[in-house]
Amino acid sequence: MKRKIYSLMIAASMMFAASCDLDLQEDPNAVNASTANPDFLLNSIQLGYQGVFNTIGDDGMRLTRMINQGSAQYEGAYTPTTTNAYWSNAYAGILADVEFLLPLAEESNLQRHMGIAKTIKAMVLFHLVDSYGDVPFREALDASNFFPNVDPGAQVYADALALLNEAEGHFTATGSSGSPNDYFYGRNYNKWVRLVNTLKLRYYLNTRLVNPGESTSGINALIAGNNLLRKGDDFVFQFGTTSADPDSRHPRFTGTYISGGGDYQSTYYMWHLTEAKGFDDPRVRYYMYRQTLVNSTDPDEIECIGSFPPSHYLSAGFIFCLPGERGYWGRDHLNPDGIPPDGLRRTVWGVYPAGGRFDNDSAAPVNDITLGAQGAGIHPIMLASYVDFMLAEAALFLGTTGDPAAYLEAGIQKSMDYVRDFSTSTPEASAIRAFTANDAYAQQVGNYISYVNAEYAAASSNTDRMRIIGREYWLALYGNGVEAFNLYRRTGQPDNMQPGLQPSFGDFPRSFFYPLVYLTTNNNAVQKSDQKVQVFWDNNPAGNAWVY
Repeated sequence: MKRKIYSLMIAASMMFAASCDLDLQEDPNAVNASTANPDFLLNSIQLGYQGVFNTIGDDGMRLTRMINQGSAQYEGAYTPTTTNAYWSNAYAGILADVEFLLPLAEESNLQRHMGIAKTIKAMVLFHLVDSYGDVPFREALDASNFFPNVDPGAQVYADALALLNEAEGHFTATGSSGSPNDYFYGRNYNKWVRLVNTLKLRYYLNTRLVNPGESTSGINALIAGNNLLRKGDDFVFQFGTTSADPDSRHPRFTGTYISGGGDYQSTYYMWHLTEAKGFDDPRVRYYMYRQTLVNSTDPDEIECIGSFPPSHYLSAGFIFCLPGERGYWGRDHLNPDGIPPDGLRRTVWGVYPAGGRFDNDSAAPVNDITLGAQGAGIHPIMLASYVDFMLAEAALFLGTTGDPAAYLEAGIQKSMDYVRDFSTSTPEASAIRAFTANDAYAQQVGNYISYVNAEYAAASSNTDRMRIIGREYWLALYGNGVEAFNLYRRTGQPDNMQPGLQPSFGDFPRSFFYPLVYLTTNNNAVQKSDQKVQVFWDNNPAGNAWVY
């Protein structure tokens, strides 16, 4: 871990000074408690967090059918090496940097530095528990302990909540020194406080199954406080357009628009956006860009064209191969086929959130880095719309303040508005407005909301109501596999998810294996028996039946 490296460097410099009679000045390049720059550390923490979010969010998107998962079985897709980088970045990167920063910031009264650092630390701890369950924490950042034991996931969650309470105090403290470089809110600390409160809402929602009383009172207090994320407070990481080292562009853009190809979009997700309701979701042209408007008829390009759906698809009526006839070209869940030369034919990431192109039926190939928003996309980490969907779930199952139907409508409206507003702030604005005027888009959104409202009004049980809330939250989460994965395990929604192509596709991961980098460096590490192990807040029925 970095702190161990820092400690060794400090120790080495002290030994050198003690063994030499010469009056030498301290090496200005050495990192130690007196020379470390809190601003640079905080920069590293913020940049490191976007990387952690992207890495674990990618797994979540694949597991929840937002983008294609390409292995035939879950066991082949998620092994002990899969999350090595995620684990290392979390512990040796962010958490170590925070541990080194905090005493420096406290000594200099850098209250805002501490607020941002503790907020991100809490988020990382939440992610680690959500991913693995029990994880090292209280012993993990002790530079003298090379073999930290795991803490119960519930304890780490509680520690993260305590960090959020501390962070709020730092953001509201008077007399703070320093002005940190703030990649997220540009030093608007009122927004940071609203984010902290929203993360508390997330905590209470995730734990509602195991501690409903605490969750109900906690969420009601947050609602009464009226200081959650609202329109304009969206917590996102904004990418740039610079291609030089370091590359500031969205990783989905660089993975697609440099040479074409990139991720296969999910057949199932595209079906929901284009066919499931009988009309297009207004966001689909922002989310995805088609490089062809006509479905291929060549099985050498799309193998499934010449195949019958598997029997377990036919019996349950799952969409197979292609959704509709308009060139939405992706892959079914757990499709292990090889990669044909279709990089300039398949459907790719659009202007939102990846900073690509808006789909205006131009169907031009995307192997051009000057196209679209040129990579100036975002990571949608916690949006104002997510708040409404979370409150809808809480009101439905906990009876917290508010009407689930009203929250559902507000969440959809905010999601639609945000996708459009973000996209029209990019160089794609003229193409967007030429294709769909603001009034026309508003009408499409109104029609969509009317359809969902009618569905919800006709629902006769909370299970059916959650099915609608969960589906709409999932559709609003494009680009955020972190919250989609949690939603899926917490509620089982969206249900009837497209299964793997093979009849035996293995066990859906309710948590990930501990990474190999941890197992090979910690004598106290013990691998879990399988990925069916559920995290502490997931007390739903075991096995695949719950999530399918």
